[in-house]
Amino acid sequence: MSQESMVPVTILTGFLGAGKTTLLNRILREHHGRRIAVIENEFGEAGIDNDLLMQERGEQIVEMNNGCLCCTVRGDLLRILGELRDRREKGELAFERVIIETTGMADPGPVAQTFFLDEAVGEYYLLDSVITVVDAKHAPKQLDEFEEAQEQVGFADRILMSKTDLVSDEDAQTLKRRLGQMNPRAPVKPVHFGQTPIDDILDIRGFNLNAILEIEPEFLEHDHHHHDDAVQSFVFRAEHPLDGVKLEEFLSSMIQVYGNDLLRYKGVLALEDNAHRVVFQGVHMLMGGDLGRPWGADERRESVMVFIGRNLPKDVFLQGLEQCLVKPQ
Repeated sequence: MSQESMVPVTILTGFLGAGKTTLLNRILREHHGRRIAVIENEFGEAGIDNDLLMQERGEQIVEMNNGCLCCTVRGDLLRILGELRDRREKGELAFERVIIETTGMADPGPVAQTFFLDEAVGEYYLLDSVITVVDAKHAPKQLDEFEEAQEQVGFADRILMSKTDLVSDEDAQTLKRRLGQMNPRAPVKPVHFGQTPIDDILDIRGFNLNAILEIEPEFLEHDHHHHDDAVQSFVFRAEHPLDGVKLEEFLSSMIQVYGNDLLRYKGVLALEDNAHRVVFQGVHMLMGGDLGRPWGADERRESVMVFIGRNLPKDVFLQGLEQCLVKPQ
């Protein structure tokens, strides 16, 4: 296929909690006339981002759990891209581009490899760009401690710096200089709650294989990627409603003790006497929640919370959350 007729693909990456889903929601809400298929990947046994994503215009959203796109799930990525192609060719789906939102623990290099190492994928899909969202508040520490965070910056065609309102101008400029030293070919721009021009992130033809080979000469060779085993995830599920006051008190106390090791935590909550979902998200010691859509009359009200961090005491978290449930007498 000629480049004009190929389906452009954007890889949206960034460390845990940087604001990838917020940016993706902004893209899906925009009235740009483009139909988008979304592939998203969760690190952990339960994914909840479908509840966080707007699906107002019937976008095709495919979620992959249990693993990282750069490891065990790569076969799933190839399969899903193939299925999307087949359904598009048959007229069952109408989309013009694909966005892959990687887990925050993913090295985007092996994801990009897929489009050069698999002939069928490489002939049909055009890798347009790698967009990396960087959390200005937590990036300096994350870049020091996690190779994945550095890889995400190194592979970027565009870097969007989020949460600049939480740091001083001096700290933001220091981080911007550091990012520029790590990847001088990627423009660095601030982004506030995903608000950035669509033309800066779609159809930019920014992915340049030669530039990537300069960063990592072994790009097209077999990768030996491993995760830090100290970083793990666990899930809390509950069918009984949660007491909002008790929950906030418990989480606040846990954040005081384990905040530095809590990389990412998020969930969709069913609170007592609340007809709406509560969408709950946090990074390290920053935590917040917003009202989501109402629970349906026949819908099962269930809370699901995902915690990702280093050496977290899973039993302490789960037992404490159990104490926040409102159970019938």
